[in-house]
Amino acid sequence: MKETTESPRSKALIVMGVSGCGKSTVAELLAQRLRWEMVEGDRLHPQANVDKMRRGVALDDADREPWLDLIGAQLKAWAAEGRSGVITCSALKHSYRARMLAARSDLVFVYLKGSEALIRSRVQARHHEYMPATLLHSQFDTLEEPTVDEPVLTVDAGESPDVETQAIIQALSLTVAPA
Repeated sequence: MKETTESPRSKALIVMGVSGCGKSTVAELLAQRLRWEMVEGDRLHPQANVDKMRRGVALDDADREPWLDLIGAQLKAWAAEGRSGVITCSALKHSYRARMLAARSDLVFVYLKGSEALIRSRVQARHHEYMPATLLHSQFDTLEEPTVDEPVLTVDAGESPDVETQAIIQALSLTVAPA
């Protein structure tokens, strides 16, 4: 009898939180260590959203709908193809997270949680293509922290990216790919 091996089931993570919490850095480290695909959620914003943020205007729910649809499409594609991946997305509201979960029910959110003072110091020290530091407060105002009924792992954004990444891998029992 021929022995068969099943391929492991694909997984998907959304690394979430306000601008400057470390989403991109942590997502890149996760993707490297796990050998998963990584998509920078900001790259999926329609040009109208980018232009609006560059002008220092916060996005509203209607602005975010096409962006969330594109993230959902990526999640569905990975599931259909049996691939694992990680996407960065602020996912500030429960309704946004519910929309992504509708696209892929086995999705897990990794919430990089930090104080406004910590995140402000990071945002002021960096240059972002179209997210000015002046919009940070609006993100905290919009943020609806995940609740216990959501598939979320909360990680302290005040740790180093390496420590945060290792904590995520351990907490979710993920397998690091061999070097």
